[in-house]
Amino acid sequence: MRAQKQISITLNESSVAADEDLHGTVVINYPGRFDSLVINSQIENSSDVFSYISLNGKKISHPYARLSIFKADLGGRTTIDFTAATKHVPAEVHSNVKFRVSIIQEHKEVESDIAHVLIVKKI
Repeated sequence: MRAQKQISITLNESSVAADEDLHGTVVINYPGRFDSLVINSQIENSSDVFSYISLNGKKISHPYARLSIFKADLGGRTTIDFTAATKHVPAEVHSNVKFRVSIIQEHKEVESDIAHVLIVKKI
């Protein structure tokens, strides 16, 4: 039996195209103290980014690859739903993307998880 992850990230879609929404969920099972969590996206071989457009059902405008959320802003919530989108168009058939969520305590990462998605060309 596998141990439960301290933090996990799941993405609803396995692939998206430019301007399509990507939906994700972060689940926190970390019992220790922490200051914040960070969701970060990286598009392979590109400086393009995913922008975060909603967080827990509220519209936001965060046009950066890295979204930091203070523990105090979570309000005791252990599940975080987010939506992100990109304008990236792959040079080839697709681009690989890595989403990473990290728990931060006193400027140090204490737990993390990774999920992957593909950006595909629109046909």
